[in-house]
Amino acid sequence: MPVHALRRSSLTVLLLVLPACETSTHLPVSAGTGPQPQLPPPKRTLLPTVNVAPAKGWPSGATPVAAPGTKVNAFAAALDHPRWLYVLPNGDVLVAETNAPPKPDDNKGIKGRFFKFFQKKAGAAVPSANRITLLRDADGDGVAETRSVFLAGLNAPFGMALVGSDLYVANSDGIVRFPYTAGDTHITAAGASVVALPAGTINHHWTKNIIASRDGSRLYATVGSNSNAAENGIAAEEGRAAIWEIDRRTGAHRVFASGLRNPVGLAWEPESGALWVSVNERDELGSDLVPDYMTAVRDGGFYGWPYSYYGQHVDDRVKPQRPDLVARAVVPDYALGPHTASLGLTSSAGTTLPAPFAHGMFVGQHGSWNRTPHSGYKVIFVPFAGGRPSGAPVDVLTGFLTASGDARGRPVGVAVDRRGALLVADDVGNMVWRVSAADH
Repeated sequence: MPVHALRRSSLTVLLLVLPACETSTHLPVSAGTGPQPQLPPPKRTLLPTVNVAPAKGWPSGATPVAAPGTKVNAFAAALDHPRWLYVLPNGDVLVAETNAPPKPDDNKGIKGRFFKFFQKKAGAAVPSANRITLLRDADGDGVAETRSVFLAGLNAPFGMALVGSDLYVANSDGIVRFPYTAGDTHITAAGASVVALPAGTINHHWTKNIIASRDGSRLYATVGSNSNAAENGIAAEEGRAAIWEIDRRTGAHRVFASGLRNPVGLAWEPESGALWVSVNERDELGSDLVPDYMTAVRDGGFYGWPYSYYGQHVDDRVKPQRPDLVARAVVPDYALGPHTASLGLTSSAGTTLPAPFAHGMFVGQHGSWNRTPHSGYKVIFVPFAGGRPSGAPVDVLTGFLTASGDARGRPVGVAVDRRGALLVADDVGNMVWRVSAADH
């Protein structure tokens, strides 16, 4: 039998046996949510649980469902895989239209082909547009009437931050600085490299997000791991699964916090002044493990990955172990449910949504591909008091998943616009949604 035919046959067998290997959840998502989530024993199977929601997009005229007291409309449509958002001081909205860069050594072999097949089914295999688009709502009606290519020719861009007249963009392999003048709709100047970030031919978790310090002197950058649980070897994780602190003028940098499998969203909590991050935890331990989380970031803190999860819960798949690191692993502050793919994170400071949303964090949950039943596929709000989470999450935007299990959309980045509404990037629906108070 030819090699290519053998590979196809192996993949077919793999897909046929998958249903027999699924492990359904025994706990609701709420059990894995909050400051003290339930953590049942791991469930290991020959193959991981796979329950992909096929990407279908939004029927004409359909929208997500907004929370009581709010309404939702399309701020912009027909985008190309919009993933991340940044609101400029003049109210213009930047959208990173992006997807994974080439990474030929990631997910190799039969298992790799299996994952690529399901990524395509979930709408995650489209080529990257490699650009940032500017959206402008000059007349204030909640719909962007102007759209322009703001920056092109980037390399899987994601995070953005403006400090004075310097705009920083985090590509998948480094941070680049561009000159910016208020009102610009297009930047033609070449970017200047600030610092290279871990990338290479694996670059498993490729998204790099950034946020500026309050005084503008430093940038904080997220760098996800190069694997699920260090299966590519610990050497491949050098500088990864971490948040970097970077001198924005010189590029000098250090690891600010580590042991964070895939940190993505970054936000300053206004009352405490702490930096918060949303983190996607590990897979292949069953539908109930491990909860994604958000946490205040401790300078020098180690959060367990890959050796342990949620504090000192050892992952025995990782060899050799590091009991010295496990002993000092920080317990995260707030669990966001298993496999919810909680990516987007922003403070609600400045929102004009109703009073229940005044103090806390909005979280964009991209949704599971490896849990039965599905989890995520919505935007939630976690209330805060005294700079800390203070209650159960509240649904802000739902309806991304149909009753039959298809994905109309998948929320990613979240941001509060200049008029206090919540913007949500939807990379499967190719939309930016705007949630505002119902009486506005």
